[in-house]
Amino acid sequence: MLLEIPGVLDGRALARVHELLEQARFVDGRLSAGLAARRVKHNQEVDGSASELAELNQLVMGGLVRHPRFKSAVLPLRVATPFYARYGSEMNYGDHVDDPVMGAPGSQYRSDVSATVFLSAPEAYEGGELVINTAFGAHGVKLAAGAAVVYPSSSLHHVNPVTAGERLVAVTWIQSMIRSPEQRELLDGLNLAREKMLRDAPDAEETRRVDVAYVNLVRMWSEV
Repeated sequence: MLLEIPGVLDGRALARVHELLEQARFVDGRLSAGLAARRVKHNQEVDGSASELAELNQLVMGGLVRHPRFKSAVLPLRVATPFYARYGSEMNYGDHVDDPVMGAPGSQYRSDVSATVFLSAPEAYEGGELVINTAFGAHGVKLAAGAAVVYPSSSLHHVNPVTAGERLVAVTWIQSMIRSPEQRELLDGLNLAREKMLRDAPDAEETRRVDVAYVNLVRMWSEV
């Protein structure tokens, strides 16, 4: 599933995020990359020891993990601390697949879903599209500031070169309760129908049946 989620961050949160990023120290993004990605990664990231990270995470990740579409589509079990990346002129990130297992020993997690939260308005930079290869071809993504896109971490993807301006994003990875992307997509569609039925006809027999089916499919398929 490739899903665009608008409104993860509102204008007030975005303004504060930009204030914090202006104060933060950035380092070479290759420092956090694996051996394969290091060859094609050309960006900068907020230093992992930066004092601004705690508030940035509270704003950005708080907005993401609370969003109902994120919760329904991803069914998160573990959500990684994000990286805050900056792409200036001619910076890019070539074709790569995200590492299957991430995190330090003792706190490792499987990367099922990748998420990018866009922090710059699309008119603030030229180029810089996130291009995700899908079964239906390459899909370019360049969203409004405060929106996010989630997609399978197994997807080959890249960031086109920025030719002018500055691209700011937050990137994170999620281990889902549901390992199979096909099962996650089925559950998301069923849950959207279920929630509408619970709002419109909470006492109907059909609503009860759909609710029971959804809950027990999550129980059957989850890895917790």
